[in-house]
Amino acid sequence: MAAQEPLITKTDKSFRDALTSVDDKGERVFFHPKKPKGRYWNARKIVSYVLLALMFSGPFIRVNGHPFMLFNLLEREFILFGVAFWPQDFKILVLGFITLVVFIVLFTAVFGRLFCGWICPQTIFMEMLFRRIEYWIDGDYVAQKKLAAADWNAEKIRKRGIKFAIFFAISFFIANIFLAYLVGSDELFKMISEPLSQHAGSFVALVLFTGVFFFVYWWFREQACTIVCPYGRLQGVLLDRNSLNVAYDFVRGEPRGKHGRNRDESLGDCIDCNQCVVVCPTGIDIRNGTQLECVNCTACIDACDEVMDKVGKPRGLIRYASENSIVAKVRKVFTPRVVIYSALLGILLVLFGYLLTTRTITETSILRARGQMSVLQADGSVKNLYMVKTINKSFDALEVSYVLREPVGRLQLVGQNFTVPPQGYREGAVFVILEAAQLTAPQVPIIIDIVHNGEVVETVKTSFNTSSTN
Repeated sequence: MAAQEPLITKTDKSFRDALTSVDDKGERVFFHPKKPKGRYWNARKIVSYVLLALMFSGPFIRVNGHPFMLFNLLEREFILFGVAFWPQDFKILVLGFITLVVFIVLFTAVFGRLFCGWICPQTIFMEMLFRRIEYWIDGDYVAQKKLAAADWNAEKIRKRGIKFAIFFAISFFIANIFLAYLVGSDELFKMISEPLSQHAGSFVALVLFTGVFFFVYWWFREQACTIVCPYGRLQGVLLDRNSLNVAYDFVRGEPRGKHGRNRDESLGDCIDCNQCVVVCPTGIDIRNGTQLECVNCTACIDACDEVMDKVGKPRGLIRYASENSIVAKVRKVFTPRVVIYSALLGILLVLFGYLLTTRTITETSILRARGQMSVLQADGSVKNLYMVKTINKSFDALEVSYVLREPVGRLQLVGQNFTVPPQGYREGAVFVILEAAQLTAPQVPIIIDIVHNGEVVETVKTSFNTSSTN
């Protein structure tokens, strides 16, 4: 479904023909938005500070001495909320990712791009960190425009130099945090304290991460949202006229126009002050309706509310609202698509919860030894040799044993006790011995329990080969 047009008649829709960040010549347009202020801005600052604190502290939080979050792709080690996952848990991770995608689709269908404006790291870093430093160094939007248009004099060189250094330092810090999520905080501290030659690969990755972050927040900026981010592109099919968005109440505001001493009753409440445009970090006019570039940052809401207060009109000319709530004064949440998304999400959550609760702390493979045939023993029993590999997903060493559950028989471990190191694996061999009378088919199914501290932690099914040699 295409992005919704406002139900107001417009003759000029040229704003939909090009990105606001590119001019008619195809050159980049740099935005200098006015510094926002207001109740939504204050609320977003609180949310952003909390999220930044969580993100920066995440790699260093420990649960029973182990990382709270780790995404070590090279060594295939993943820790989520203090729980270790292995590649053998891939189906759980994939299902979790699918569940997250469905949740985002449902959340967007109901609440629009609320995530983009309040939670997205790109928005938080740009608007709450780098942009605020820019206001501090260069001044508000008017001063920034003058500085951008000025010749390279001493003041411009000084301000650009200070901003460059601070932006690069913050980008380097963020890159270190990002790297800590990938290799762990302990490895990061080793990189810092040990000679660079011992961590050349990690240092190259750190330099690349720093360069990417610096490029995004120094030059690329809002284009990460309007050009690169797939979520912004998907909003056209995820939103409908019942989705909640930052929206302009065109029923109340149109026709817009300046109000003199004697109010013209034919005009709407919008006084065409353009404050909602100058404050927008992506340079759009929210009065044109839902647009790809809008990240729902609420800056235009605060700007418009301030103007409405000054002209003695009610707030909310720009507010969180759906198209239908503006036109028909009806807020419909449980649309057919929302019901379907909710049902699908519920099924996925149940399945995901089941896989998590039934997830074992071990992952064992038991395979017949290659090139080995069954051996007929003097007492008439037959034995098969199996190679065993047990992976320990926990943070503690496990003392495991193997018990033949079905059919009745014996199981002999080759070698010493089977101790599996934490987050490691152990390989070994076992003999399975069955009576000849039990061998009623070429392949007899067998079930082996893996036992730890007297409890069955895993059950493995394999088969017993009845062909034998003396």
